[in-house]
Amino acid sequence: MPISISRLRRWFAAALIFVCAVVGGVYFYAHKRVQNALKQVPEKIGLQIQQSAQGFTISKSEQGRTLFRVQASKAIQFKTGGKAELHDVAITLYGSDSSRFDQIYGKDFEYDPKSGNITSKSEVQIDLQSNSDGALNTDQAPPKELKNPIHLRTTNLIFNKNTGDASTPDELDFSVPQASGSAVGASYVARAGVLTLQSEVKITTSGPSQSRIFARQAVLEKNPRQIVLHAARAESPERSGQADELTLLLRADNTLDRALATGHLQIQSSGNASVAKGGARPEPSPMLVTAQNGEVIMNRENLVRAAVLTGDVHLKSHGAQPREAWAGRTRMEFAGRNVITKVHADEQVRILQTHNSAQPPDARGPASLQQSAQNLEVTAPAMDFFVTGGKRLARAETIGPPQVTLVPTDSNSGQTRITADKFTAAFDAAGQLSRVDGRDHAKVVSASPPQNGTMQPDRISTSNSIDAIFQPGSGVKSLTQQGNFAYSSGAQQAFASSAQYTPADQMIVLAGSPRIVDSGMETTGLSVRLNRATGEGFAQGNVKTTYNDLRPQPGGALLASSDPIHVTSRSMIANSNSASATYKGKARLWQNANVIEAPTINFDKNQRSLTANADATQKVSTILIATDNSGKTTPLSVTAAHLVYRDSERKAHYEGGVTVRSADLTITANQMDVFLVPENSAGSGQDAGRSNIAAGAGGAPVAPQANAPAKLEKIIAAGAVLITQPNRHATGDQLTYTASDDKFVLTGGPPCIFDAEHGKITGVSLTLFRHDDRVVVEGDSRSPAVTQTRMER
Repeated sequence: MPISISRLRRWFAAALIFVCAVVGGVYFYAHKRVQNALKQVPEKIGLQIQQSAQGFTISKSEQGRTLFRVQASKAIQFKTGGKAELHDVAITLYGSDSSRFDQIYGKDFEYDPKSGNITSKSEVQIDLQSNSDGALNTDQAPPKELKNPIHLRTTNLIFNKNTGDASTPDELDFSVPQASGSAVGASYVARAGVLTLQSEVKITTSGPSQSRIFARQAVLEKNPRQIVLHAARAESPERSGQADELTLLLRADNTLDRALATGHLQIQSSGNASVAKGGARPEPSPMLVTAQNGEVIMNRENLVRAAVLTGDVHLKSHGAQPREAWAGRTRMEFAGRNVITKVHADEQVRILQTHNSAQPPDARGPASLQQSAQNLEVTAPAMDFFVTGGKRLARAETIGPPQVTLVPTDSNSGQTRITADKFTAAFDAAGQLSRVDGRDHAKVVSASPPQNGTMQPDRISTSNSIDAIFQPGSGVKSLTQQGNFAYSSGAQQAFASSAQYTPADQMIVLAGSPRIVDSGMETTGLSVRLNRATGEGFAQGNVKTTYNDLRPQPGGALLASSDPIHVTSRSMIANSNSASATYKGKARLWQNANVIEAPTINFDKNQRSLTANADATQKVSTILIATDNSGKTTPLSVTAAHLVYRDSERKAHYEGGVTVRSADLTITANQMDVFLVPENSAGSGQDAGRSNIAAGAGGAPVAPQANAPAKLEKIIAAGAVLITQPNRHATGDQLTYTASDDKFVLTGGPPCIFDAEHGKITGVSLTLFRHDDRVVVEGDSRSPAVTQTRMER
């Protein structure tokens, strides 16, 4: 869990070290020296004398080295057995190895031999100072340079020479170059080696970022060497912290070894900071960290080595992108001068990053990203976080089976769960999640919203790996899955080498042998897209679709077989139910030998129906076979601007410049209906159901197998009908052609026929027989038949 060292360092390392150094040093060391010195003052100055002693010095030495020196300007013994007064006292303590130069001084002291109490009657000052050069000299000269002495000030100090105990009910002040502090009331129990600061413990650190530390009570123990702060609390302009109890564990030299916080540990940052010059980013947003316990481990150089939080660890960050994190235990590693480098969180880690809907729209990006905004949750048994520069979170790695959950802010959309064997996350300069890479056994499961109250199947995709790119303020921008990609949503499936998903448009783009399979429909192309929300499919480049699992349609004709139907084109759009699709760009649809070609074909598998449309470069085209009663077959090519076909009706409706061609015949009309014989009438047994289309224009002919082709029943044409044969042509408004007798009936116009040999014939109705010269002409009283014959001169 990412916690800045700048906060821990000030609250634990600096502040608590000062408590240790100041309070521990003063009372464990200074009071011991005061006890030893003052015990010997009465004997050295002779308390039995009845007169004043002016200007004297008392010292004690061992093995040629002075342990301490007491200097006073005056000492007064009031009476035998009575109290003694000492004035203007200065005590210097050098230590057994002359490594110290501690000074205790005050104006007035009183000694009561009956109680054994030595009491300061005025303010007492204490300066604690080490002297690294003292061991080199024998004269106990002052250090050449006084470095950072610890200064203590109090009043009414009582020391008992019999028990060694000391106490004061008054306020105690202390200061060092980095901090100053105070407490009200203090007591020292010599036998137990315990010093207690009774109440109102306060410490204030100095420097550019001033902090204050408070405690209800502080207890300093000699064995074990520790300082215990009860109801500890730390404050600074930007952060604060508190715990029920804070224990400082000390080494033999009174330096801090560990700091333990127990009970309701709380660290809070206000996040108040301004943007620095040059566009630097501000400090993090307001943040709160809570745990049951905390521990800071120091090294010998008095720097933080590690920090551990345990027991319901919880981090909560507010601001533009609110975040929360939970763990059972968190350990922070440090290097250099208290620079955090790594955070290890375990015991079921959970991270939640929520979308702030209250943010102004222009601060959250385009509308499409706002609509696709999600709340993000990451869970794992354990996670490692790596920190750059001691402040900025750079990356994170999961340990154990992880899961990323995306919860859209739109309540109508279902949540998405992403899993893999391992996730690696990267963070941007603002500390926000920018990328997550998942490796091995990647899986994405998205819940589909109910439709009309009916639950829908989950949308599931799998791959070897997954990469998620995040948009600050909104959530996932894109998901890219690599290696053996597979997708399923109910009957719909998709396969490819890789795929990219964008929540903004709900689109999956497949690459590398992409393929969509849905309810017996299989589509391939150079690029395939799938709308995950609607189920629509899109394909581009060398598109090919095969419709399998077809049942025979006994009442149909052109597409009645159970054999696969194939479609090729440059592009395809398939509807959500995959029963219908639109193919564009040199589209070609065929079943066995039945072929339809057009710039655009709309096909409905369930209805076995289609519509086809031409453009400026290509017309709709089909090839039909007409079979007469004698069994003779005649291929017919049909082209038009528009075609509508429904297999259940066995009717192909053509419009717009319709042209029918065979080897010796051309028919043109504005529109035309082609009727086919029902499929079950075309044959029997296993051969039933085969169709009668030979091949498509521009495509290689597909020879029919041993099957019974469906027969062309008739053609009905209307509008500017023109029949052209090598030796004659006929016109009319309507035409009916029957394949069984190879007969054309023209009406309207009135119809007429022109024969190069016999001339022009008109009537109400003209009947032409294709393979002979017979013409049947019918007329009535209002429009009699007329024959115009050319006479040779």
